[in-house]
Amino acid sequence: QVRLVESGGGLVQAGGSLRLSCAASGSISTINYMGWYRQAPGKRREFLARISSGGSTYYDSSVKGRFIISRDNTQNTVYLQMNNLRPEDTAVYSCGAFGLYSDWGQGTQVTVSS
Repeated sequence: QVRLVESGGGLVQAGGSLRLSCAASGSISTINYMGWYRQAPGKRREFLARISSGGSTYYDSSVKGRFIISRDNTQNTVYLQMNNLRPEDTAVYSCGAFGLYSDWGQGTQVTVSS
């Protein structure tokens, strides 16, 4: 299993930026890719971005150009840089690790005020 711990959420004004972190521990070698997702109240969880163990990235069209996913293999950490945030970006943001297992972090709240 892989343990994931997110951090970096908070309250930000529209147009601002935040960087989320997802620190992984445990069976790191079993991970093929990691991704960021979010879930707003009353809505389904939605995919945002993913990064493979080789560094290839893929984004949902809703965030492409505003959000950047990256990883630091020395720290076993994946980041999500979020720029030009909008009130509709308000949600709980979670990271997932996928490969031999599928594991999720507990999530971090991001609130964007208008």
